[in-house]
Amino acid sequence: MPYQDKIAEMRAELRVMNKLIPEAMAGFGALSKAAKDTGPLGVKEKEYVALGIAVSQRCEPCINFHVEALLKAGATREELGDVLSMCIQMGGGPAVMYAAHALACWDELAALS
Repeated sequence: MPYQDKIAEMRAELRVMNKLIPEAMAGFGALSKAAKDTGPLGVKEKEYVALGIAVSQRCEPCINFHVEALLKAGATREELGDVLSMCIQMGGGPAVMYAAHALACWDELAALS
């Protein structure tokens, strides 16, 4: 399944969950906004941190969302590669597999831009 479709499918699932537990989802949204909108780091740097955590936690939907956000934040493929190198250094073999997902997602979404 293309990464663009995986992202759309996950967003649809999240909308359903939002209807079931709107207060919890609103709280998570507020936390996310506060984390991204405050502090000395820019959105791009924060998205790279989030991507590193997503790779280490082996969360492919998270990887896809943060790669998409990085493209919107002006990240480059070379920067992505550098961050993925650190993910691999810290996470070993499993990180290699999920880093490959991140790169494939990047390449697909970048080609659509």
